[in-house]
Amino acid sequence: MRESDDIEAAMNHAESDGRGHQPDPANTRLLRDALAQFATGVTVVTACAHDDAPEPVGMTVNSFASVSLDPALILWSAARSSFRHAHFTATDAFAVHVLRYDQEALAKRFTKRGEGFEGLSYRLNAAGVPLIDDTLARFECVTEARHDGGDHTIIIGRVTRFVKGAGTDPLLFAGGQFGRFLPDQRS
Repeated sequence: MRESDDIEAAMNHAESDGRGHQPDPANTRLLRDALAQFATGVTVVTACAHDDAPEPVGMTVNSFASVSLDPALILWSAARSSFRHAHFTATDAFAVHVLRYDQEALAKRFTKRGEGFEGLSYRLNAAGVPLIDDTLARFECVTEARHDGGDHTIIIGRVTRFVKGAGTDPLLFAGGQFGRFLPDQRS
C-alpha cells in the first residue's frame, strides 16, 4: 500500500467517525474543499499601482467583510502569492466593488489569468483609484491597517464614500463555482 493510500484511508476514517482532521500540508486540498462549502459574495478590489508609470490594478476577492459601522470599516485579504499583492499592500487607497449575479465575466477579468482593465470602462476617483460603475455596491476606502494573516495580508479599510447600486442579486462563490442566491419561495 502506498503512503498516499494510507493518508486517504485515514482521512476517510476521520470523516466517517466525525473526528475530522488537523490542518497540515498533507491535507491542504481537503481543507480548501471544506472551506469552499461556505458561500461568499464576490468582489473586485481596485487600486492604482504606484510604480514608475501608475496603472490600475484589480483583484477578484471573496474574503470581504464588514467590520464596523462607526467608524465605517471593512476588511479583505490579499494572497501573498498573488503578483498583485505588493501593489495592494503598498497603496493607501482602494475600492471594493460588490458584483451582481450577472457579472461573472467581470470577476474572471481580475483572476490570475484575467485581462484586468484591458478594454474595460472605468474612471478614477480623486485619489486615483479606478472605479467600476454598475455594480451592486462600491466602497471607496483608505487603508486603516494591515495585519499578517499567514499566507494572506488582512487589509482593513476606512470607508470614505460608498454607493449602493440598483438590484439585490449578488454573485456568489461556493464549492469552486460561481452562482446566485435563490430566495426561499415558501413564505
